[in-house]
Amino acid sequence: MKHYSLLIVGLVLFSATAPALEKASPIQMAEVNQRQKQLVPYSPDKTLQTFTKTVHGGVQHVVAKSADDTREIKSIQAYLQKLANDFRKGDFSVTEQMHGPDMPGLALLKKAETDDIQFKYEALENGAQIHYSTEYPQYVQALHEWFDAQISEHGNDVVPEHIQHHSTPAE
Repeated sequence: MKHYSLLIVGLVLFSATAPALEKASPIQMAEVNQRQKQLVPYSPDKTLQTFTKTVHGGVQHVVAKSADDTREIKSIQAYLQKLANDFRKGDFSVTEQMHGPDMPGLALLKKAETDDIQFKYEALENGAQIHYSTEYPQYVQALHEWFDAQISEHGNDVVPEHIQHHSTPAE
């Protein structure tokens, strides 16, 4: 009976996030891309961005396409560090401006208390990352919905050196 209950819970959770996995319309993606160009200090065309879900949340990478582009790398690092600091304070205003107030997962993320979700910034040689993690299932779910919406509206670039880095279920 225990396994049956777990199966039902898993199916309910999956079905709740399945619509978010659909790709946004080309018009919606173009609108988000235009807003992104206005809101971020780096050039989205010169970067790769990934959103990788993990058991406890996920990891967002933004890296410069050219390892020699120090201006882009510094801009990425400054922006992601500020973003992580804003998120720690419960400030998701940039995300809301870019994706709208009805973005999946956003309302619950905004309700989280200061220590409910960890936002760990890390500078990388070619950009930066934010590691999102929580022990609370409702916030894991919200982060996963939020990541799915990010992927739907931005796409999800392949960053070869990061594929294996976050592929373990323990993260």
